[in-house]
Amino acid sequence: MEYMDMAPTPSPAGEPRWLDGDEQRVWRAYLQATTLLDDYLDRQLQRDAGMPHMYYGLLVQLSDAPRRRLRMTELAKNMKITRSRLSHAVARLEKSGWVRREDCPSDKRGQLAILTDEGYEVLRGTAPGHVSAVRQALFDRLTPEQQKSLGEIMTIVAEGLQPEEAGADLPWLR
Repeated sequence: MEYMDMAPTPSPAGEPRWLDGDEQRVWRAYLQATTLLDDYLDRQLQRDAGMPHMYYGLLVQLSDAPRRRLRMTELAKNMKITRSRLSHAVARLEKSGWVRREDCPSDKRGQLAILTDEGYEVLRGTAPGHVSAVRQALFDRLTPEQQKSLGEIMTIVAEGLQPEEAGADLPWLR
């Protein structure tokens, strides 16, 4: 019902604030673009490296971390995914030999995800094609001003969806 073509009017308490025509067009364009972009990048990575986009993101996170290792909870937070989904993904990456897990020396309950040398080499080999796909699909289509605006807009949206208060329902806390 969020797409009902209703004029935006002040709504009585409890009634939805329906999207107006312009808002609907923006929302639908956003959904279509993000769905197509995710699919495009996922297909590129499956074709070139035999991994989904999320696994590539995990490898990137680990490659950027000191000593190529992160606590699993921090990795889940960085990736914006549940700990259960992360555990499953890391198990698949372990089977490929690209990641390994170790117990956290400072916390008996914690685990570290560590990018292996083999995983690092896979990432190095995959990165040029992935960057090319990102450029082709997104950045080459936008002016520098549009790129700046998109970055500012996405930062505002992301910040608004990551509340800092205790008890917030965020994926990495589940």
